[in-house]
Amino acid sequence: MKWLRRILILIIILTVCGGAFIFCLPLFNDYKTTGELQLPGLQDKVTVQRDAKGMAYIRAQNLDDLLMAQGFVTAQDRLFQMQLTRLLAQGRISELAGEAARNLDIRMRTIGLHRMAEKQARILNPKTAGQFQKYVDGINAFIENCPEDIHLEFKLAGLTPEKWDIADSLSIVYYMGYSTSANIDTEIIAQMLLETVGYEKAIQIMPLNFNPDDSNDKGSFPIPSKERLAFSKTSMTGIKKILPFLDDRKLRAGSNNWAVSPALSESGAPILSGDPHLDPRILPGVWYPIGLITPEIRSVGAHIAGIPGMAIGRTKTIAIAMTNNYGDMQDLYIETIDPDNANNYLEGDKSIPFITYNETLKIKDKEAPNGFRTQKLTIRATKRGPIVTGVLPTLKTRKLISFRFAPVESMTADIGLIDIFTAKNSADLISSIKKVPMVCLNWVFVDKDGNIGHQASGKIPIRKNGDGSFPHPVTDSSDNWLGWIPQDQMPGVLNPEKNWVGTCNHKTITSDYPYYYSSYFAASYRYQRLKELMATGKKSADTLWLYQRDTKNMMAKAIAPVMADILLKHDDSKEFGQILSDWDFMDDPDKAAPAIFQTIYTLFAKKVFEDDFGKENATIMLNSWYFWEERLQQMVLNGHSDWFDNINTNKKKETLEDLFYEAALEAKDLLIKKLGEDIKKWQWGTIHTLDLVNPLVRKGPAKDLFGTGAMPMGGSGETLYRGWYDYDKPFGITHCAALRMVADLSDDEKVMAVIPGGITGRTFHPHQKDQVKSYMTGKKLYWWFSDSAINAHTKSTLMLTP
Repeated sequence: MKWLRRILILIIILTVCGGAFIFCLPLFNDYKTTGELQLPGLQDKVTVQRDAKGMAYIRAQNLDDLLMAQGFVTAQDRLFQMQLTRLLAQGRISELAGEAARNLDIRMRTIGLHRMAEKQARILNPKTAGQFQKYVDGINAFIENCPEDIHLEFKLAGLTPEKWDIADSLSIVYYMGYSTSANIDTEIIAQMLLETVGYEKAIQIMPLNFNPDDSNDKGSFPIPSKERLAFSKTSMTGIKKILPFLDDRKLRAGSNNWAVSPALSESGAPILSGDPHLDPRILPGVWYPIGLITPEIRSVGAHIAGIPGMAIGRTKTIAIAMTNNYGDMQDLYIETIDPDNANNYLEGDKSIPFITYNETLKIKDKEAPNGFRTQKLTIRATKRGPIVTGVLPTLKTRKLISFRFAPVESMTADIGLIDIFTAKNSADLISSIKKVPMVCLNWVFVDKDGNIGHQASGKIPIRKNGDGSFPHPVTDSSDNWLGWIPQDQMPGVLNPEKNWVGTCNHKTITSDYPYYYSSYFAASYRYQRLKELMATGKKSADTLWLYQRDTKNMMAKAIAPVMADILLKHDDSKEFGQILSDWDFMDDPDKAAPAIFQTIYTLFAKKVFEDDFGKENATIMLNSWYFWEERLQQMVLNGHSDWFDNINTNKKKETLEDLFYEAALEAKDLLIKKLGEDIKKWQWGTIHTLDLVNPLVRKGPAKDLFGTGAMPMGGSGETLYRGWYDYDKPFGITHCAALRMVADLSDDEKVMAVIPGGITGRTFHPHQKDQVKSYMTGKKLYWWFSDSAINAHTKSTLMLTP
């Protein structure tokens, strides 16, 4: 894309040389926000008021017009972002990125999210289909009626805006479901460890997941017998072929949410806090905030651009926020090709033809006659799901792995997403949440009657063997899924005696829960800290806003004293030991201790596991933090483990002390190179940074000009103020709060909220990244709620007419 680089270089030169040019830059990528615009398909007039952040507040006379205007306004701000998300979900990114994205597209076509969306669109009831149709009508109305306002990014990327249909919007919904279903991580890693170190050693390091509210919870889950897993052998090459699928879930979520009842609230009304953790690094951010108002509805909140309604925010009667609950909606199956017929697979002695799907990739290629070449794919599937280890026609092994995804089988004619923001009370809301089978989320809510609660969404299969932690070997035609966990037995609580409720992706089911739910949950550290904070008296909205930026690391509180005692014994690590001894376990950006602790502990984890698993396999496991964090902490606090011994050293048996000391010396060398010789001047925020980038300029000399550059940030993966980094690429932040919101139902004027970016996705526009400074500093911004507040803060008004 040489011409794109030339344009960007020219812009940089003009920006550096001409202040007037800087002032005029937004004109290159602006859109209509004032005056009047005819929008065929509306039944009545609609007004769109925008505040100083550029956030739109839509006033319509009916729900159909509201949804159509929501689609229109979202397209004004985010059409290019929506197109990228659609291309990703549908396996079409190579139309933009060429050969570099071909394998990604093959994987996404294999999973078949768009096939699911098309199936869902066909069975929707008329009411739900009509609501989604109105939303996409609004998107298409922008494309048709405002060609002069189409995002500059389309021209720069060489793309043409495409019309939307219901399946396009639903493909993003199913992409959310796929992204938030993470148990496949456990299955892949567990199988890899089984085949590397054998059954006895593999089960020693299976994940520990604790519910801190259940004193009887031992943290474990059912492990299949050695005899059952004897049928599970595949090849390491086969299992590793699935690993790239794990990186395709760009909407993979973490998150915190909590609520306090009137009895624990300073205002006397319930207060809700939500900060969903996603990868926010591509501007303008993941969430799209908007106000939606009719005579019956008043809602301010946010959703993923491309999906109608509201997923997080407040209405006249409720407020809601979600986290990932990691319910296990995915299973891997070990399939066998019929040796007498490569077009069939076996279920015992029964030979069954593969189901086939034919797909055609359109790959950008400057050498091709029309700028694109095509590649035909044949995707094979068993009755459980697509084959994910051999997606092309040439299959060279008798053992294959198929992927089963519960939403394919749990579709209904209704989707409760739009009903969420029309719910009038907690009972309505719970009913709506139970109609969202394709996404496993923890929804925390409050209502005007003073109720607070938590309800899980999603449909989780009941496994015959009570386990989903390893791939299931297919040995006959029986089904190991026996039905679905009943909706009235999904995790949830209403008005708990403690007067607050919260979830932090941790295990919320109790030890007496009658079903296998998941083998993949967040470590309990964030929820432990939330429990500490909630035990300190009544809360205000301001207090909960501060809690979202709390940096206390409960993992460090448990482990750092052990680490410090060891390091204080050695002259060349004593300074590290003293800093850790004096530390208050707050992962603040201006402190040296978090940098020391995080660096030593990640190196220590490598030393514990790499000799047994090998470098590649250990890195794969360690990149899945939830798989090993609480297990390794248990080893550390026990003080001894056979895993501490390096099997490659015959004359010595290494101990916990040996590994911490060795890791400290390596950490010292690494940190001196990054932070300098003077340890007293080291700061966590120097290496722990958030870097937001423009979707078209992600690398190179112009990256920081069009993005933000690396910004120092506190927190870590273990703190409420989330700053999660990839284990093998420390310490650049990949996941953090993609939105922070606090809603006090006593305040009918406003909701506290901020995003790490801006309202619009348009390069050069003043509202593309104008909230970043507030986000980084903790400054409160607001979504306006009442008519008077909206009117008082209106900066522009656009009238949409039929």
